[in-house]
Amino acid sequence: MTTATTMSITGYRAGTWDIDPVHSDVSFSVRHMMVSKIRGRFATFTGKIVTGDDVTDSSVTATIDAASVDTGNHLRDKDVRSDKFLDVEKYPLWTFRSTGVRVDGDGLVVDGELTIKGVTRTVPLNVEVNGIGPDGSGGTRAGLSVSTTIDRNDFGVDVTLPLDGGGVVVGDKVQITIEIEAILRKP
Repeated sequence: MTTATTMSITGYRAGTWDIDPVHSDVSFSVRHMMVSKIRGRFATFTGKIVTGDDVTDSSVTATIDAASVDTGNHLRDKDVRSDKFLDVEKYPLWTFRSTGVRVDGDGLVVDGELTIKGVTRTVPLNVEVNGIGPDGSGGTRAGLSVSTTIDRNDFGVDVTLPLDGGGVVVGDKVQITIEIEAILRKP
């Protein structure tokens, strides 16, 4: 993949954008029992994107309410929220703060610091710009698809639940997928 320092994005504008939680989604998947994937999402999150005159001069901050995790199973969610996994009573918020933006082929990579359970690690977010355009209220919206994979052990979510025949109940790699619709603040 080629790396460039600039890219052209149709409709691109410098400014401050708020992530619209009603039209955005923060989801994840993790291997379960070595044979399938469990999917989940976080219902409560906030974020802000500040775009510079050049896309590489942009920044992102975001916060996720860890207790808002929803895997579609109440008992599993209770376990995931417990001190065995996310310990949401002690660590209620996850945060992301970008440290740089770079062009990579047809997309962008937002490098940043992700904090989960009080542990901060550098994480690259792969970003695809889906489009920027007017909305029905006279404003401007941007659509972004974001993905990354983290190792849960790197963030202190290091419970090991071995299976009798080998392997583990919960995999180490967590795939994170974020669909963002952001609204440009009016001056």
